[in-house]
Amino acid sequence: MKIEIKNRYNQSVIFECEADSLKLTVELAVKSGVNLSGVDLSGANLFGANLTGANLCVADLSEANLSGANLFGANLFRTNLSGVNLYGANLYGANLTEVKW
Repeated sequence: MKIEIKNRYNQSVIFECEADSLKLTVELAVKSGVNLSGVDLSGANLFGANLTGANLCVADLSEANLSGANLFGANLFRTNLSGVNLYGANLYGANLTEVKW
């Protein structure tokens, strides 16, 4: 199925692909070096996702499931992480400056 990742402010499409899940789409975007700053991933199930080095600054990840996710070196500057499940997530080296908890 076609899955789109959109900007949280103007709903423009940042990345799209044919995939079986939003998790796989996000992982492919990160692996491809797509700048995901400002994305709306609120409520997303990203359990165990590999988001190493992802640029997610100013993104909305509120209420998302990031348990077991690898966010090593990710840029989460000013990202909304309120209500996020981070159990077992790797945040080593992640930029957590001004994160909204």
